Amino acid sequence: MSRILRLFGVPMDLGQRRRGVDMGPSAIRYAGLTPALQSLGHTVIDAGNIAVPLPEQEPAEPDALRARHLPSIAGVCTAIYEAAHWCDDHGEIPVFLGGDHSLSIGTVSAVTSEPGQVGVLWVDAHGDFNTPETTPSGNVHGMALAALLGLGAPELTGIGRPTPKLQPAQAIVVGARDLDPGERRLLREQDVRVFTMREVDERGIATVARQIMERFEGMKRIHVSLDLDALDPGEAPGVGTPVPGGLTYREAHTLMEILADTGKVGSLDVVEVNPILDERNRTARLAVELAASLFGQRIY
Repeated sequence: MSRILRLFGVPMDLGQRRRGVDMGPSAIRYAGLTPALQSLGHTVIDAGNIAVPLPEQEPAEPDALRARHLPSIAGVCTAIYEAAHWCDDHGEIPVFLGGDHSLSIGTVSAVTSEPGQVGVLWVDAHGDFNTPETTPSGNVHGMALAALLGLGAPELTGIGRPTPKLQPAQAIVVGARDLDPGERRLLREQDVRVFTMREVDERGIATVARQIMERFEGMKRIHVSLDLDALDPGEAPGVGTPVPGGLTYREAHTLMEILADTGKVGSLDVVEVNPILDERNRTARLAVELAASLFGQRIY
């Protein structure tokens, strides 16, 4: 089915300390995202980049700050919220290219305005379920999913509309293999379903994907928040926080293809591509291939 896809770059690396993901949107565009999606029959509109402050322009912060660059990240997420909400109102699919994972606070806050009707699949090596009280780093990209469930700094939980944006039954994490003690406890307390890589290994990605679809069966739409570090570093070397033992190339594609089969995918974030750490734009090319699978590319 042909759709209108509107692309937004979010060149933000405020949510973590390792520089380079601000160049992710350019790398993904250069890897051919627009022609790949157009070849599937979709209308693709590139709306340019959301304005993001440079870290060098940020005021000095104490090293012990529990949520670094919080005001600026909240401002960017508000702009993302407005852009994604506009797409939602006009029947277009917003696709946000990161940039670090904190941008998803803005996207998900917008696309979940109809209570209980959107399932959010968080494809990530990490839980992103810290708060300023539990974080070992102060990096906001590790707080994004928790903020969407109403946990953490009010500047993040209140983006766009009142908190929480998600109920636990609407959120699923897949690919997890690096969870901090505090976020592990919070994920269990909130009863968020987490498919670890052990479960992927034991059950197989097709079984895991179908279990995800069963949990989302009663929901109208699915938002996919794809962090490229969910894949094994051997597949996706250009990420800021690589963790061994991730999804293989075919596992990731199979997951995207099964999601596409539902016809429910209504929005996408592609985050944490770091060209500085990449090998000839390999990770950005993989991001394009996975997005194409999610929007209809088939082997046969």
